[in-house]
Amino acid sequence: MVHICCSVDSHYFLEKLQEEFPKEKIVGYFYDPNIQPYSEYALRLLDVQYSCEKLGIELLEGEYDLENWLHAVKGLEQEPEKGDRCTVCFDQRLKRSVQKAKELGHTSFTTTLLISPKKSQDKLEIIGNALAQEHNLEFVFRDYRSGNGTQLQGQAVKENALYRQNYCGCLFGLIPQREQQNRLLDEMICPINKQLLPQSIEARYQLFVQRNELAKKNKRYAMVKSRFLNYRLLRGKVTVNKVVVPSHILFYSTLNKGKTAGRIEYSHEGLHYLNKDEVKLIELSLLNTFCHTNYTSVEELFEHSLSFEEEIHLRQNLTHYAYDLSTIVVLNTIIYDAKYEIELDSKVYEDVKETILIKGDA
Repeated sequence: MVHICCSVDSHYFLEKLQEEFPKEKIVGYFYDPNIQPYSEYALRLLDVQYSCEKLGIELLEGEYDLENWLHAVKGLEQEPEKGDRCTVCFDQRLKRSVQKAKELGHTSFTTTLLISPKKSQDKLEIIGNALAQEHNLEFVFRDYRSGNGTQLQGQAVKENALYRQNYCGCLFGLIPQREQQNRLLDEMICPINKQLLPQSIEARYQLFVQRNELAKKNKRYAMVKSRFLNYRLLRGKVTVNKVVVPSHILFYSTLNKGKTAGRIEYSHEGLHYLNKDEVKLIELSLLNTFCHTNYTSVEELFEHSLSFEEEIHLRQNLTHYAYDLSTIVVLNTIIYDAKYEIELDSKVYEDVKETILIKGDA
């Protein structure tokens, strides 16, 4: 029984186990309730399933009992990486893995956490040996990361186009990591209109579903990276004559001071310009014209949002400028002599995304 944390750590580790124990039946057990949010958990599970299928290894999924895990690490939230919180986390996951091993009649167990450079092998060995003695099992300790193991592990990840996550898994490790990097904690942002945001966990999930489909069809493909400007709208509100109105704020809308007020100064081809802070307003009917849609209200647009690509195309059609970052607001109706007040908290930041290039049949 092999406890599996993620495909980055498991693929090479499992290959080495298959090589060292050719007569053993190896069963993977994905038990990782520490991974947050759930969408990230689902993505890592998807990738582990893909990896195990390639290796011909049976995979079982454990329960995503996040509440029990949170209870176990209560009071240790501020512990640093490799600290006491991680020790409790290892203990929780290996205990459950041992229970599953005994339930299925296995005589030995191990964990792919052993190969992770961010995990303490000493702690894992102590926990593993204690559990083995308590349950009359063998803990298979292997240091496959020594020598050039880490390099070979990275090579296996690249060759198999596996998902390379950029944080351990739990929220308590992610928050200080992003603070230290001075990066937005966008892993924990999900728009209430359910729009698929670029480089979100949900977008990455779709990317790796596409990879799986290409692999099943024996298609040749490549995963390539590109740097781009990402965007998150954290909060937005539009008031017309002191009344909050339904509105949709287009992707890449920014406002220097986060708040402005003004009146329509002039209009041209359906685009209405406020006399403050480069703000532009359009009616829903103009959006329908450009996007070939039939929305009857901004509320309907909110429930069934445009895609990121459609919003970018709309912005370019309206401004004729690919790098426009001015605030563009979609309203049901424009009132020409009204006072408009806009509050906007948004972030534009550098990011890296992966895409798939399809090369044709293998």
